[in-house]
Amino acid sequence: MLERIHLEILTAIKEHGTLTKAADSLHLSQSALSHSIKKLESLVGTSIWKKDGRNLRLTAAGERIQTLANRVLPQFLHAELLLNQIAKGEMGSLRIGMECHPCYQWLLKVVQSYLEKWPDIDIDVKQEFQFGALGALLSYEIDVLITPDPLYKPKIEYIPVFDYEHRLVVSSEHDLAKKEYVLPEQLADQVLFSYPVEPQRLDIFSQFLNPAKCSVKQHKIIETTEIMLQMVAAGRGVCALPGWLVDEYSKTMPIKSVRFGEKGISKQIFIGIRKDDSQVDYLNDFIERAKTTN
Repeated sequence: MLERIHLEILTAIKEHGTLTKAADSLHLSQSALSHSIKKLESLVGTSIWKKDGRNLRLTAAGERIQTLANRVLPQFLHAELLLNQIAKGEMGSLRIGMECHPCYQWLLKVVQSYLEKWPDIDIDVKQEFQFGALGALLSYEIDVLITPDPLYKPKIEYIPVFDYEHRLVVSSEHDLAKKEYVLPEQLADQVLFSYPVEPQRLDIFSQFLNPAKCSVKQHKIIETTEIMLQMVAAGRGVCALPGWLVDEYSKTMPIKSVRFGEKGISKQIFIGIRKDDSQVDYLNDFIERAKTTN
């Protein structure tokens, strides 16, 4: 009853709004698109789209099918890509989704040795998810998810690759730089820099400030690690980063890391994969290399 072309047509209509543009995007005639959908409507007994002026609007049934298309079409494309690579004698591709903003320096070390062993593997790194990468992994848009905050699902396996301590970063001249650890109330007059992540997903809030019912003077967003640390080094504020990353930058910058409370905040970096990909050799080798790189 439902065919792949129906999913592609409704996705094109949803994206472009008109029959003409949808037909052009699929390299089909308008009559072919209309005939395909009319045939489907006669089979299911309800309308799939309605005219709204010059545009087309999906009905409730059409929206339901298009939602299915969002899940299924990426899997078709993934399977076709793998089959095409097999036919050409190629190994495959590794699409990496990042939910760990400061992990790029670490990832570079992993990728460097990995590319030497797997010259036929294409690597792509994506970070446009804002903590939505789990959906991308489930829908086959990426193959690997690197995250410090795994969201467990039945079809996903998370492998811990290394431990680290999340620490406060301050200027070497900051009063807190002399402390062995910082208390939540000591940040009340501080400007906090962070990546563009929801505050509830930031460990400095969820594991340190919020439980103590404390906050900071101001919270500012900075997208790049280097600019953030330059601001901290200049005494403009503080930030929270993995201790291993601060140790690296502190070799050339006047910054220091301080423990959060007496016990600190312990974290892990995980690699998430689909369970049905657990036997892929080049993927498993990437994971093993990640475990030994820090």
